[in-house]
Amino acid sequence: MRADAAQRRETILRQARHLFAERGRDVALETIAAASGVGIATLYRNFSSREELVRAVVDDMVQEILTIVAAARTTADKDPAEAWKGLLGALTDMELGALTDVLGLESPQDSHAVFAAIQQPALDALDELLIVLQHEKAVRTGLTALDVVVAVATITRLQVPAIREAAPGVPEQLAEAYLLWSRAG
Repeated sequence: MRADAAQRRETILRQARHLFAERGRDVALETIAAASGVGIATLYRNFSSREELVRAVVDDMVQEILTIVAAARTTADKDPAEAWKGLLGALTDMELGALTDVLGLESPQDSHAVFAAIQQPALDALDELLIVLQHEKAVRTGLTALDVVVAVATITRLQVPAIREAAPGVPEQLAEAYLLWSRAG
Protein backbone atom coordinates (compact mmCIF):
# COMPACT_ATOMS: atom_id res chain seq x y z
CA MET A 1 0.00 0.00 0.00
CA ARG A 2 1.33 3.42 -0.90
CA ALA A 3 2.22 5.72 1.96
CA ASP A 4 -0.54 8.23 1.15
CA ALA A 5 -3.13 5.45 0.90
CA ALA A 6 -1.97 4.00 4.22
CA GLN A 7 -2.21 7.46 5.80
CA ARG A 8 -5.77 7.91 4.47
CA ARG A 9 -6.74 4.51 5.86
CA GLU A 10 -5.28 5.44 9.28
CA THR A 11 -7.14 8.75 9.22
CA ILE A 12 -10.42 6.98 8.42
CA LEU A 13 -9.82 4.52 11.29
CA ARG A 14 -8.96 7.31 13.73
CA GLN A 15 -12.00 9.38 12.77
CA ALA A 16 -14.30 6.35 12.81
CA ARG A 17 -13.11 5.45 16.29
CA HIS A 18 -13.65 9.02 17.50
CA LEU A 19 -17.10 9.30 15.95
CA PHE A 20 -18.19 5.85 17.13
CA ALA A 21 -17.18 6.86 20.65
CA GLU A 22 -18.95 10.20 20.38
CA ARG A 23 -22.12 9.21 18.51
CA GLY A 24 -22.40 5.43 18.63
CA ARG A 25 -22.07 2.63 16.13
CA ASP A 26 -24.75 3.94 13.78
CA VAL A 27 -23.01 7.19 12.84
CA ALA A 28 -23.40 7.78 9.10
CA LEU A 29 -20.46 6.54 7.03
CA GLU A 30 -20.70 9.79 5.07
CA THR A 31 -19.98 11.63 8.34
CA ILE A 32 -16.90 9.48 8.93
CA ALA A 33 -15.71 10.09 5.37
CA ALA A 34 -16.20 13.85 5.69
CA ALA A 35 -14.39 13.95 9.05
CA SER A 36 -11.54 12.01 7.43
CA GLY A 37 -11.27 14.46 4.55
CA VAL A 38 -12.17 11.83 1.96
CA GLY A 39 -15.19 11.04 -0.17
CA ILE A 40 -17.52 8.16 0.56
CA ALA A 41 -16.07 6.23 -2.39
CA THR A 42 -12.61 6.37 -0.79
CA LEU A 43 -14.03 5.11 2.49
CA TYR A 44 -15.66 2.19 0.64
CA ARG A 45 -12.45 1.43 -1.25
CA ASN A 46 -10.78 0.97 2.13
CA PHE A 47 -13.69 -0.67 3.96
CA SER A 48 -16.35 -2.40 1.88
CA SER A 49 -18.99 -2.22 4.61
CA ARG A 50 -19.79 -0.75 8.00
CA GLU A 51 -19.07 -4.15 9.56
CA GLU A 52 -15.61 -4.24 7.96
CA LEU A 53 -14.88 -0.73 9.27
CA VAL A 54 -16.08 -1.69 12.75
CA ARG A 55 -13.89 -4.80 12.70
CA ALA A 56 -10.91 -2.72 11.59
CA VAL A 57 -11.52 -0.24 14.44
CA VAL A 58 -11.73 -3.10 16.94
CA ASP A 59 -8.56 -4.68 15.52
CA ASP A 60 -6.78 -1.31 15.72
CA MET A 61 -7.84 -0.97 19.35
CA VAL A 62 -6.64 -4.48 20.13
CA GLN A 63 -3.27 -3.64 18.60
CA GLU A 64 -3.12 -0.50 20.76
CA ILE A 65 -3.96 -2.52 23.87
CA LEU A 66 -1.24 -5.03 22.98
CA THR A 67 1.24 -2.15 22.67
CA ILE A 68 0.14 -0.73 26.03
CA VAL A 69 0.42 -4.13 27.71
CA ALA A 70 3.88 -4.70 26.18
CA ALA A 71 5.06 -1.33 27.51
CA ALA A 72 3.70 -2.15 30.97
CA ARG A 73 5.35 -5.57 30.83
CA THR A 74 8.70 -3.90 30.16
CA THR A 75 8.23 -1.65 33.20
CA ALA A 76 6.79 -4.40 35.44
CA ASP A 77 10.16 -5.92 36.32
CA LYS A 78 11.60 -2.60 37.49
CA ASP A 79 8.56 -0.93 39.02
CA PRO A 80 5.41 -3.08 39.04
CA ALA A 81 3.27 -0.44 40.78
CA GLU A 82 4.19 2.13 38.14
CA ALA A 83 3.55 -0.41 35.37
CA TRP A 84 0.04 -1.00 36.74
CA LYS A 85 -0.66 2.73 37.11
CA GLY A 86 0.61 3.43 33.59
CA LEU A 87 -1.40 0.57 32.14
CA LEU A 88 -4.64 1.75 33.74
CA GLY A 89 -3.98 5.32 32.67
CA ALA A 90 -3.33 4.33 29.08
CA LEU A 91 -6.40 2.07 28.94
CA THR A 92 -8.54 4.83 30.43
CA ASP A 93 -7.23 7.28 27.82
CA MET A 94 -8.51 4.91 25.13
CA GLU A 95 -12.07 5.62 26.29
CA LEU A 96 -13.06 1.97 26.05
CA GLY A 97 -16.45 2.62 27.61
CA ALA A 98 -17.41 5.12 24.97
CA LEU A 99 -16.59 2.45 22.39
CA THR A 100 -18.55 -0.40 24.00
CA ASP A 101 -20.91 -0.62 21.03
CA VAL A 102 -17.99 -0.88 18.61
CA LEU A 103 -16.32 -3.53 20.74
CA GLY A 104 -19.18 -5.80 19.83
CA LEU A 105 -20.86 -5.93 23.20
CA GLU A 106 -24.06 -4.74 21.59
CA SER A 107 -23.42 -6.15 18.13
CA PRO A 108 -25.70 -8.61 16.37
CA GLN A 109 -25.46 -12.11 17.81
CA ASP A 110 -23.75 -13.64 14.76
CA SER A 111 -20.84 -11.20 14.91
CA HIS A 112 -20.32 -11.51 18.68
CA ALA A 113 -18.03 -14.53 18.24
CA VAL A 114 -15.99 -12.69 15.61
CA PHE A 115 -15.43 -9.71 17.91
CA ALA A 116 -14.60 -11.99 20.82
CA ALA A 117 -11.96 -13.74 18.71
CA ILE A 118 -10.45 -10.43 17.59
CA GLN A 119 -10.22 -9.24 21.21
CA GLN A 120 -8.85 -12.47 22.70
CA PRO A 121 -5.13 -11.75 22.10
CA ALA A 122 -5.41 -8.51 24.10
CA LEU A 123 -7.19 -10.27 26.96
CA ASP A 124 -4.59 -13.06 26.94
CA ALA A 125 -1.69 -10.58 27.02
CA LEU A 126 -3.33 -8.60 29.82
CA ASP A 127 -3.96 -11.79 31.82
CA GLU A 128 -0.27 -12.73 31.46
CA LEU A 129 0.76 -9.28 32.70
CA LEU A 130 -1.66 -9.51 35.62
CA ILE A 131 -0.02 -12.77 36.70
CA VAL A 132 3.34 -11.00 36.79
CA LEU A 133 1.90 -8.02 38.67
CA GLN A 134 0.15 -10.31 41.14
CA HIS A 135 3.38 -12.22 41.71
CA GLU A 136 5.10 -8.87 42.38
CA LYS A 137 2.24 -7.97 44.74
CA ALA A 138 1.37 -4.88 42.72
CA VAL A 139 -2.28 -5.88 42.16
CA ARG A 140 -4.91 -7.95 43.95
CA THR A 141 -4.88 -11.67 43.42
CA GLY A 142 -7.73 -12.97 41.33
CA LEU A 143 -7.96 -9.88 39.16
CA THR A 144 -8.49 -10.87 35.51
CA ALA A 145 -8.14 -9.08 32.20
CA LEU A 146 -11.89 -9.12 31.75
CA ASP A 147 -12.31 -7.53 35.21
CA VAL A 148 -9.95 -4.73 34.20
CA VAL A 149 -11.52 -4.14 30.79
CA VAL A 150 -15.04 -4.08 32.22
CA ALA A 151 -13.98 -1.71 35.02
CA VAL A 152 -12.21 0.67 32.61
CA ALA A 153 -15.15 0.48 30.18
CA THR A 154 -17.56 1.29 33.01
CA ILE A 155 -15.46 4.22 34.20
CA THR A 156 -15.11 5.66 30.71
CA ARG A 157 -18.68 5.00 29.54
CA LEU A 158 -19.95 7.98 27.58
CA GLN A 159 -22.43 10.04 29.58
CA VAL A 160 -25.05 12.42 28.26
CA PRO A 161 -23.73 15.99 27.88
CA ALA A 162 -25.65 17.33 30.91
CA ILE A 163 -24.02 14.78 33.19
CA ARG A 164 -20.56 15.35 31.68
CA GLU A 165 -20.96 19.09 32.26
CA ALA A 166 -22.30 18.72 35.80
CA ALA A 167 -19.56 16.33 36.96
CA PRO A 168 -16.64 16.53 34.53
CA GLY A 169 -14.01 15.14 36.93
CA VAL A 170 -15.86 12.01 38.01
CA PRO A 171 -14.30 9.59 35.46
CA GLU A 172 -10.81 10.56 36.65
CA GLN A 173 -11.89 10.17 40.28
CA LEU A 174 -13.33 6.73 39.54
CA ALA A 175 -10.15 5.71 37.71
CA GLU A 176 -8.08 6.77 40.73
CA ALA A 177 -10.41 4.88 43.08
CA TYR A 178 -10.11 1.75 40.93
CA LEU A 179 -6.34 2.08 40.90
CA LEU A 180 -6.28 2.26 44.69
CA TRP A 181 -8.78 -0.57 45.11
CA SER A 182 -6.99 -2.90 42.67
CA ARG A 183 -3.59 -2.67 44.37
CA ALA A 184 -2.50 -5.59 46.47
CA GLY A 185 -2.45 -5.10 50.16
